[in-house]
Amino acid sequence: MSLPTILIGAGRKKRYTQGAVNPVVQRASSLVFESVAAKKEATANRAKGGLFYGRRGTLTHFALQDALTEIEGGAGCYLYPCGAAAISNAILAFVKAGDHILVSEAAYEPTQEFCNHILHDFGITTDYFSPLIGRDIAKAIKANTKVVFLESPSSITMEVSDIPAIVQSIRQVNPDIVIMIDNTWGVGVLFNALEHGIDISIQSGTKYLIGHSDGMLGTAVANKRCWDQLRERSYLMGQMCDADTAYLASRGLRTLAVRLKQHHESGLKVAKWLANHPKVATVNHPLLASCKGHEFFKRDFSGASGLFSFILKDHLDDVGLAEFLDNFRHFSMAYSWGGFESLILATQPEELAKIRPVSGVDFTGTLIRLHIGLEDPDDLIADLAAGLNRIKLHKNRVNAIQSLR
Repeated sequence: MSLPTILIGAGRKKRYTQGAVNPVVQRASSLVFESVAAKKEATANRAKGGLFYGRRGTLTHFALQDALTEIEGGAGCYLYPCGAAAISNAILAFVKAGDHILVSEAAYEPTQEFCNHILHDFGITTDYFSPLIGRDIAKAIKANTKVVFLESPSSITMEVSDIPAIVQSIRQVNPDIVIMIDNTWGVGVLFNALEHGIDISIQSGTKYLIGHSDGMLGTAVANKRCWDQLRERSYLMGQMCDADTAYLASRGLRTLAVRLKQHHESGLKVAKWLANHPKVATVNHPLLASCKGHEFFKRDFSGASGLFSFILKDHLDDVGLAEFLDNFRHFSMAYSWGGFESLILATQPEELAKIRPVSGVDFTGTLIRLHIGLEDPDDLIADLAAGLNRIKLHKNRVNAIQSLR
C-alpha cells in the first residue's frame, strides 16, 4: 500500500474504534478487573498492549502506538509528554555511570544541554561529532561507547548526514552500540530510520504528527533488539502522555500525507525564490544543491518537510533584526514548527557557534530559520520580499547616518 493509504488505516482496529471511525478517547487511571483471574491475566500481559493501569496506556494510546509501529516498521512505540522527554529517556534507557555516548554537534540544542548537564552529573561522558563525519565516526568510538545519537537534517543548519556510512562504520567497530536518531524533520515517513539500520527513531510529535500547534508529544519507535528495554525503562521513569494528546496525534496521521505534500511543494518554491534574492547568501534546504549533504538527501529521503534556513549576506544589528522580524504579516515569530502556520526565527553566527563545539560556523551573516506552513506560497514570498526590503532600507539609513559623521 502507498503511504497515504497506510496513514488512513493505521491504528484503526475494531478494538480501538469500537464501532466508530476514529479510536475512542479512553481517559483512565484505574482500570477495573472483573475477577482475580482477570487481574492475573492483565498483570501477565501488561507489557503486551493489555489494559492494566493508566500509566501503561489505554485503548487511545495503544491505537497510536500500533499506528506508529506499523508506519515506521518497528517492534513497538513508546509515547512521552514531549520530544525532549523522548530523547532524554531513550538515551537514559541504555546508559549508566561510566559510559560514553557520541552525539551529532548539530542536534537540537536541548539534547546537547541534557548531555552536558544531566548526563555529565550522572557520570556519563559525551563527545560531539560533525554531522558530515561519515565513515570516520569509527575513530570516535571508545571501548565504553554505548549510544550514538544522530539528527539529520541538522537542527537549524540542515546538513544531511551519510546515514548508511555512519551506521555501517559503527556496526563494524561494535555492533552492540545503540544508534538513535531525532527523526522529527523526516516524520518517520520521509526517512525510514529503522530500514537504514538505526535502532530507535525518535520524533517530537508536537510538530508534524499533531500538526496543529495545539499539543505536545514525544514518540520513540524501536527495533526488536531495543524495544523491551526502551519500553520497560521508560515506564519505570514514569513516562507517558495523556489520552487526549494521543488522540490528537492519531487524528493528525489521517491528513499527514497531504499536509507534507503541501509543505514540500511550498517550502521548495519559497527556497528557490530565496536562492535568487540579492540579500541572501545561501539557502539551506536539503532539496537544493547549496545544502551540505544534498546528495545523501536525494538518495535516502522520499521528500521534504517545510523547515529550512537561509543565511543573509548581512549581519543584522539589533535594530535591523527587530525591524525585519517584527513586521511580518504571515510569518509568526515562535519556537517549534510543523504546524499549519508559517514561522520565522533568527540566529546570529556567534550564537550558533556556542552549540557547534567541533566545526564552529563558516558564515558571518544572520541565519533565518523558516517553517513554511499551508498558506499560499505566493503570499509568503511577498511577505519575505517585504521583510528583505526592510533590511535594505535599514542598511541605507545606517549608511546615511555614518556618512554624516
